[in-house]
This record gives sequence, C-alpha cells and structure tokens, in this order.
Amino acid sequence: MAHLFNQVINTIKFILQEFEIKRVFTVVLVGFLMLTTSLNSSIESGRSSDNITRKLNKIVRQDDADRPKTTGEWNKEARETEDDPVERAKRIAKESGEALKQWGSVYSDTANKSANDLQNNNK
Repeated sequence: MAHLFNQVINTIKFILQEFEIKRVFTVVLVGFLMLTTSLNSSIESGRSSDNITRKLNKIVRQDDADRPKTTGEWNKEARETEDDPVERAKRIAKESGEALKQWGSVYSDTANKSANDLQNNNK
C-alpha cells in the first residue's frame, strides 16, 4: 500500500514538473485579465490612434528646442544633409549644444531640489 501511495505521489510530481505550473498559471492569469478588462471599442477600430498621436506630439514638443525629436525627423534631416558633410556636422554641433543646454537646465534644477531636500532632512 505504501509503495502504491509513493508511486502516485511521484507520478503527480512528475506531471507537475512536466506541465510547468508557473507557465500555465501565467497564461491563465493573462487570459483572465484580457477577458475581464473592458477595452474601449474605438481602440480596436483605430479611431483613437489620431488622438493618441496628437497627445504624444504635444508631450514631445513641450520644449522649444529646434532639434529633431523623433526618429523620422532625424532620418529626414540625415537625408537632407546626406551629400553635404559640412552642413551635417554644423547641424549636429548645433543640436548637440541645444541638447546639452536643455540637459544642463534640468540637471541644475534637479541638483538644487536635491540640495534643498538634503538640507531639510539634516535639520
């Protein structure tokens, strides 16, 4: 009887190891979430893609820098200056300067906030 019981337990362990319960659980959980989450039907039909694009463009264009911000803009500029390496180098230098200036403003603001927080925490 004990041998039969051990054999059943070993068979169950083998099945669970082969079945990889973690993967099955993950698939079931993802399926459950997908089926129970209500999605807006306009997303499926593509009507909201223009709205999402407008929102993303608004976020991307928050600063007033003149440099390209998307891959498409970078590629367009690269094609425009493809035959003129001097002009390309000038644009790269100008855009790098703008990027460093923008980064510097963000960095100094963050450093000031961090220093103020550090001083407040030490009091």
